[in-house]
This record gives sequence, structure tokens and C-alpha cells, in this order.
Amino acid sequence: MSERERPGAVGPGARADDGARAGTEDRTGTAGARPTATGTGPGRLLVAVYAIFALAAGARAGVQIGTRFSDAPLAYTLSAVAAVVYVLATVALARGGAASFRVAVAACSVELAGVLVVGTLSLIDSAAFPDATVWSGFGRGYGFVPLVLPVVGLLWLRRTARTGGGPHTGGGRPVGGG
Repeated sequence: MSERERPGAVGPGARADDGARAGTEDRTGTAGARPTATGTGPGRLLVAVYAIFALAAGARAGVQIGTRFSDAPLAYTLSAVAAVVYVLATVALARGGAASFRVAVAACSVELAGVLVVGTLSLIDSAAFPDATVWSGFGRGYGFVPLVLPVVGLLWLRRTARTGGGPHTGGGRPVGGG
């Protein structure tokens, strides 16, 4: 493939649309600037923490459901739901792109709502939760990380979207919300 035919080629003979199509221009038109993707830089740490929580919540739910589901079916089902949410968030944050951005926002939002609702209910009506879930007591059993993690995730997604990320860079929307 010649330099002229290679997508993203810069230099004499390069087509004007090569950079935009290959994702080498951000929404401000600055050639070569690459907006932050959700799974790069500090996003890698976020993906790693989500992956650890996906594994921990999934293993916990699997053991609980497999060995003593009848003891606390609501709590164990909620632990399994938390695991699914963590897996979705992990994959979406790691992949990047417009669709993954939307999935990540939805997963982080569902996680935050789950932590707040389950956390509140577990304190108000502890009889409904004879055994703890990942989200019980606002994630007290996990050092309150389940409460902080979705907030950090949503803030990271907001930041990466503001840097001009679009479908080709891992962000979800262009600068200005357009």
C-alpha cells in the first residue's frame, strides 16, 4: 500500500479526508491530536478495578447461589446482578467507541442507583437482607468502593467525552454535546 493510499497518511499526496476517517483529528480540527479513549491512561486503572470487582462479585454470587441460595435469595441475586453490571462496565470501558460509551454510562448509572437503593434498603430493613450483598450498606464490606466506583466511572466518561472523543477514539460524543 503506498503512502497515498494508507489511511491517515500525512504529507504530499494525502487526501483531505484521510485524517478524519482514520481518527487522527479531534473535533476541533487539530491534526494529530488524539482525544482520550476510555480505556487508556487513568482509564486503565478504572478498567482494572472494575475487572477485579466483576471477578469478586461473580465468584461471591456463584458460591452463594450454588451453596445456600435459600438462605437469602434476594441478597444473592443482587450480588449476581452486581457482577453482571461490573462485567458490562469493564468491557465497555476497555473497548471504547460510541456504543461502548453508552453501555458504560448505563452500567455506571445502574451501579450507582443499585448501590444507593440497596444500601438504603439494607440499612432501613435489614431483615430483607439476612446476608450482605456487594451493595449492602453502600458497599461497606468492600471499603465503600462500590459507592465511589460508579461516580469515578461517570466522571471519567464525562472527561473523555469532553476531550472530543467520538466513535473512532473511544469517547461518546463530540465537544459541545453535539
